[in-house]
Amino acid sequence: MSDPSHERKVRGSQIRSSRDEKQETQRTEYDSADTRQTIQAGTDVSEQFIPDEQAFVETDAVRRIKQRLERWMDVGRPVHLIGPTGCGKTALAMRTARDRDRPVVWINGDADLTTSDLVGEYGETERISERDKYIHNVVKSKDIIRDRWVDNPLTLAVKEGATLVYNEFSRTKPVANNVLLSVLEEGVLELPGQRGKSRYVDVHPEFRAVLTSNSVEYAGVHEPQDALLDRLVGIHMDFYDHETEAAIVRSNVDEADQARIDQTVTLMRRLRDRLEINVGTRAAIMAVEGTGPADELDEQTFGDICVDVLASKVSSRDDIAELRGEVEAAIQETKLSFVDH
Repeated sequence: MSDPSHERKVRGSQIRSSRDEKQETQRTEYDSADTRQTIQAGTDVSEQFIPDEQAFVETDAVRRIKQRLERWMDVGRPVHLIGPTGCGKTALAMRTARDRDRPVVWINGDADLTTSDLVGEYGETERISERDKYIHNVVKSKDIIRDRWVDNPLTLAVKEGATLVYNEFSRTKPVANNVLLSVLEEGVLELPGQRGKSRYVDVHPEFRAVLTSNSVEYAGVHEPQDALLDRLVGIHMDFYDHETEAAIVRSNVDEADQARIDQTVTLMRRLRDRLEINVGTRAAIMAVEGTGPADELDEQTFGDICVDVLASKVSSRDDIAELRGEVEAAIQETKLSFVDH
């Protein structure tokens, strides 16, 4: 006869549940876990997969875009930052990710990146030796050799509740990015190549994703599939205003007076309007660096500096001659105080 005081154990669980219920359950489980263990795991992930922190400037213009990005991250939506090369997408993504006080995982997209590069693969072999001495005077030994699965950045981010910064994700072929669909919609990461229950990983409720890309007209950019774009919030960026660009240059170049920085930024912004090539904020940084500590430069020397900074973006000697003409005209228009005309 059964004991009525004995509590009955119900095995199994509801087959289907809503995503909100699933995330709430996961959140409770993760929050009750050992905090020190989570921090240690997050630290390992962060140090291994993210680039060194760079100088970051917050002006009103930067702050407005950063607040838009944070708003969507707070509600768990993945964000796609789109804009020209050198407009500050990556710096903004990295700073916002770090400010969440969660581990950060970095992926840099390129045409050779595969699904395995994102999620992981069997990359190592391990040997397990068993010695059975249960029976006296009988030793039973067995060696087991098996492949060992190695997680790659996306899987680590999903498991640890990290912020994924996927830089230039549209340079990766769309087929490799298909693995993101179930992560962003169903909250499940599928690991191709894994077997059984190990094939599926529940997405940590604190996982967030920020993806950056150039506009589709840039060379080497693949147009992402509509199914993925439909799951992303898009924020289009352009080059910042003069004040912000000057502040960015100042944060990167120590030995330069403010007038030289301001006027060089003005020059590069003028060239941005005149030239068909992309002239980013980085060009102004390099130009100021190239002037060195000299109090005054002659016009030809400064023209050479600006041409050198931009020359990698043109393809022929004829283009260089045209570039030099535009640079010289812009220098004349800008009336630089540190250049001897």
